[in-house]
Amino acid sequence: MEVETSAPTPASAAYVAAAPAARVQRTPLAGPRAVSANVVGPLLLTAGLFAILFAKPFTTLVHDWWTSPEAGHGLLLAPVAIWLAWRSGIAPDARPNRVVGITVLVVAVLVRCAAGLAAELFTMRGSMVLALIGLTVYQFGVRQVIRWWLPFALICLSIPLPELITQALALPLQFKASQMGAALLQMRSVPVRLAGNVIQLPGRELFVTEACSGLRSLTALVSMAVLMGALLLRTPVARIALLLLAIPVAVVINGVRVFLTGFLVYYVSPELGEGFMHKTEGWLLFLVSLAVLGVMAWAGGFLERIVRTRRAEVHHA
Repeated sequence: MEVETSAPTPASAAYVAAAPAARVQRTPLAGPRAVSANVVGPLLLTAGLFAILFAKPFTTLVHDWWTSPEAGHGLLLAPVAIWLAWRSGIAPDARPNRVVGITVLVVAVLVRCAAGLAAELFTMRGSMVLALIGLTVYQFGVRQVIRWWLPFALICLSIPLPELITQALALPLQFKASQMGAALLQMRSVPVRLAGNVIQLPGRELFVTEACSGLRSLTALVSMAVLMGALLLRTPVARIALLLLAIPVAVVINGVRVFLTGFLVYYVSPELGEGFMHKTEGWLLFLVSLAVLGVMAWAGGFLERIVRTRRAEVHHA
């Protein structure tokens, strides 16, 4: 009995060549599943330990964001920081740095425990940010922290300052706002007498309290200056200049607010110095300060483009 042999057809040859490849492609599927299972366990354990250790500073921080006017800007900064970190993503050359990451984490835990014993909220909250930096270094390296410098900076700015520092800053700001307001009122021929942070008008006294010191708008404006500088400017010099300019802008605008309050109280009605109208005036002037800061950021970007253009012309020449 003869067996007839024939040359393999192209279709059969392709099937024979593809069959081993198909068998090889099925086996690695267990690998990613095993790797994901190995990653999920430590990830959940780390998240659980982080939540237990930093539950108090996190919950009190969110509570201050929601209830304290001095910390309300954190409701905006925290989501923006998370979005910016997600938008930046992971650096292509990110490499884990286990030793440095563990060192930073140990320091953060020690600071958290010490601050907990001293009941110092600001340090506890700072240790939470330090722990986030340590986790980032452990998983992705130092370069990733540099890549995420803006989200980390915004998170730090969202943490309210300690009461000792706010009280030390509020009093000079109260006096400065009172002096500027009284000077502007005198320029408008309003009879005024200044005694510390009290502006005396005929039949009326205006108290520039701690809430009217401008510290709230100053902290919020500094945070916005950091954000605008990072998004609209390129050079560190321009960013630092914008940050420094935000301070006098906040002080001057608050002085104008005191002047407007005294002007309206003297010429229109004493009721305009308190209540809804007074708060509305503060919000409107804060929007004005944001607009001024935005114009400064635009002008800084314009100057940066001019400088780059001239440098390019000199380089090509």
